[in-house]
Amino acid sequence: AKEIKDLIGASVDRVQAGTALVGRAGATIGEIVTNAQRMSDIISGIRVAGAEQAQGIGEVNDAIAQLDRTTQQNAALVEQSAAAAQSLSEQAQRLTEAVSVFQVR
Repeated sequence: AKEIKDLIGASVDRVQAGTALVGRAGATIGEIVTNAQRMSDIISGIRVAGAEQAQGIGEVNDAIAQLDRTTQQNAALVEQSAAAAQSLSEQAQRLTEAVSVFQVR
């Protein structure tokens, strides 16, 4: 009977130790779940920031494209202005030649 009592006592001790281990394992798993949730939140934040940066880069690209179009339009206007100035200069020269035959008295 004493041996049975000792075996039961040892079993109770082992069960209590096992219960303590299960409790610690549960706490550890809880911490892992909490850390995994935090990691998920961080990754989500990184994803959102990346999307915002991508959108910002797209807007910068659009602005650069608009600047390029405006620059090209300005260059075309400069060429047209230069051609118009050349034409006016030629017309002024012809007008000067045409008026030179007249004499003012």
